[in-house]
Amino acid sequence: MDPISAALIHKALEGLNQRFLFTSQNIANANTPDYRPVRVTFEDELARASRQGARAIEAVEPRIITEGEEAGALRLDLELATASQTAARYRALIDILGRQMALHRSVVMGGR
Repeated sequence: MDPISAALIHKALEGLNQRFLFTSQNIANANTPDYRPVRVTFEDELARASRQGARAIEAVEPRIITEGEEAGALRLDLELATASQTAARYRALIDILGRQMALHRSVVMGGR
């Protein structure tokens, strides 16, 4: 795996992990009065950094945003959809890493 791809997967997993943690927090506080949901963004910055190389990618940090009162009430259905989508993306990246490791293992074992 080339350094850019490895760095992108690493940072995407970090961002997705942060998103899942805050989405879980949002779901847990769905009935808490005056609770302001938290969002995590990183994809746009990661895409920009990918054109600049591995060092730029490593510098990307997920952006944590607390929504204001104007955002309205927390919608549990949207939070659950976000959790599901985040988990699916995380699983897909882990699957890519697993396949890459299987290729490396095959090379090391001489194709056996």
